[in-house]
Amino acid sequence: MPPSLAVDLAPGHKTGLALRNPVMTASGTFSWGFEFAKQFDINALGAVVSKGVTIAPRAGNQQPRVAETPAGMLNSIGLQNVGLDEVITELAPKWAKWDVPVIVNVAGDTIDEFGEMAAALDGLPGIAALELNISCPNVDIGGIEIGQDPEASARATRAAVRNTDLPVIVKLTPNVTDPVKLALAVEAEGAAAICAINTVLGLAIDTKRRRPVLPRARGGLSGPAIKPVALRIVYDVAKAVRVPVIGCGGIRTGEDAIEFLMAGASAVQVGTATFADPRAPLDVLDGIEAWCAREGVEDLREIIGCALPAPV
Repeated sequence: MPPSLAVDLAPGHKTGLALRNPVMTASGTFSWGFEFAKQFDINALGAVVSKGVTIAPRAGNQQPRVAETPAGMLNSIGLQNVGLDEVITELAPKWAKWDVPVIVNVAGDTIDEFGEMAAALDGLPGIAALELNISCPNVDIGGIEIGQDPEASARATRAAVRNTDLPVIVKLTPNVTDPVKLALAVEAEGAAAICAINTVLGLAIDTKRRRPVLPRARGGLSGPAIKPVALRIVYDVAKAVRVPVIGCGGIRTGEDAIEFLMAGASAVQVGTATFADPRAPLDVLDGIEAWCAREGVEDLREIIGCALPAPV
């Protein structure tokens, strides 16, 4: 009998967020999901997370926007997206036909915009939850400025939670001294779950041009290079909060995912790996199932947080 992989990322919430398995896509790496739906059955995934959505459409940052690095990549996309109105009128009705929860990543320039977008998306068929992007390092306003301040993060969470009945997930930045303070602040304001982490700030230099590779100089580092950082933050956050934690950062294999689950994550997001292999999320899922079968794990909940210190 196959192991039970079902998880709930919003236990106790009025709508809940039930996933058939813990494997999600990461925002910004899976576009809106439609291209991937042509390649494989995305209904096999636990959930799909959209690109970051802003109120108005955005063209994004100047090219080049991506730079390969050892064991990872830098990106400075700048939240290129179609804008809130098109998500509501064009994309959500298509998502409603899928048999997989779609979580919309929302990115406000101000705290009030998080509340405004939450209200606009509330109750729409095809949208199962919101993920607050308070940690994007590649824009001039909003983003990381909010996500690095516990009080501002709490206010953004409060604005969203008070304007929607959907579960609200908050995605944390690793670019702070103490991510746990951020996690506790957003949990206190009603976050249903916490996603850790977004990208790590990095830089690459073009030695021929003697200038940064990316026009904005800094970019967000993702991929296997950040996995130990992400794993450490998930571990620390999971020790401190009572809501579910979603692990994100450098996950390529089932074994990677198992590490995050043992560190306290209830689910994982696969991101940069999909650039090399669009089927990477399915490979991660297959790897989790194989590991559970090999180790005699009948229910995934048996291992979630098993590496954490025993409660005192």
